[in-house]
Amino acid sequence: MADDAQAREINRTTTRDASNRLLAVLHDGGWRPRAWIRFLDLATRRSVHQALANPRPLIESTAIHVVFAALTTRRGLVWVGVSALMAVTHLGMLGDRRSIGIPNALTLIRGNLPAVEHRLGRALPVLSLATDFADGKIARATGAVTPFGTQADFLADTAFWTWFIVRHEPSRVVRVLTLASWAVPVLAIAAASITKGRMLDVPRSAWFRPAAAMEVFIGARAVVRNIRSLKKS
Repeated sequence: MADDAQAREINRTTTRDASNRLLAVLHDGGWRPRAWIRFLDLATRRSVHQALANPRPLIESTAIHVVFAALTTRRGLVWVGVSALMAVTHLGMLGDRRSIGIPNALTLIRGNLPAVEHRLGRALPVLSLATDFADGKIARATGAVTPFGTQADFLADTAFWTWFIVRHEPSRVVRVLTLASWAVPVLAIAAASITKGRMLDVPRSAWFRPAAAMEVFIGARAVVRNIRSLKKS
């Protein structure tokens, strides 16, 4: 287990610095089992510390996931549980904000849409596109952009559209392009961050965003398929 002094030091730092310190534990420990145990211990302590220091975001995030847990199936509980764990362990990225806010709530909702497919069916891709458009617009308009929202937005998009193309996209080419646009960058950045022992950001261009283009393309294809299916029925 990690010593209390190191845990207190990490708890006092900003989110970015804390992430870098935690990754440095893995790097300096050679990614051996003992380093992973130490990493998980320190990360858990920081998450608990952040939740106790600022409980409202924890309550709000938990409420959203409880609603989805009540609406989903037994299989969907795994999806909701992973989403809840990811959200709770990253609430420190909200900084000094006392609430997750509407934009981040929409992002968390989008990330959990696959868990309620049996209830929403064909509306899922439209809802995903709508919440993705709304959360960014609201966050920028209200000055509510946070590292938590930026990371959660990308991960929610990655999770939803990767799930969607695996289950519903008939074109193998489109499935491969989707994985290349979302899943591959996430895995590459995560692997590089662990290897280098510090946080690396997903490269983003204001002019060319292949993931956003693929999202609109896949969503449009899904809508067209739904319209054709309705006409045939």
